[in-house]
Amino acid sequence: MTTAEELTEFAHLATLDDAELATLAAAGHDVSYPPGHRLIVEGEAADRCWLIRDGHVLLDAHVPGRGDLTVQTLGRGDLLGWSWLVPPYRWRFGARTLDAVRAIEFDSAALATFADADPMFGRALATMLFEAVLERLQATRARLLDLYRNPADPRSGPPRSGAGR
Repeated sequence: MTTAEELTEFAHLATLDDAELATLAAAGHDVSYPPGHRLIVEGEAADRCWLIRDGHVLLDAHVPGRGDLTVQTLGRGDLLGWSWLVPPYRWRFGARTLDAVRAIEFDSAALATFADADPMFGRALATMLFEAVLERLQATRARLLDLYRNPADPRSGPPRSGAGR
């Protein structure tokens, strides 16, 4: 079983107080996955989430005719899988391990029950997950800006040799 003390090492959980960490810990347990393990299949029922301790997880999206394309790589301290929080409770992306992964897996039914019983915990949990969503959105924005930058624009590339002389 996961302890509240173990959860204090994760920056994403810094907004939770001791009681909220204890509640969160009660819904979690340690898991390990080998490289190449499919954690999430896009479109299937979302019933859990993870906090990555070690290793890397590739988020992917299925593109017809092109297969599964990686959209982001998650690592230590990242949260994975908040689709359980929003109807229709289906995974919106896929995920597989890049290398061996150790994580804390949280049961979404337990989290929902705890949130219903303690609205302050529910608010803290939703806020923490929303902060992770915003972080992921900012990372996506940065990737899109890089992808669609104009290579002819001198502001969009690395400084040229002798620039500013």
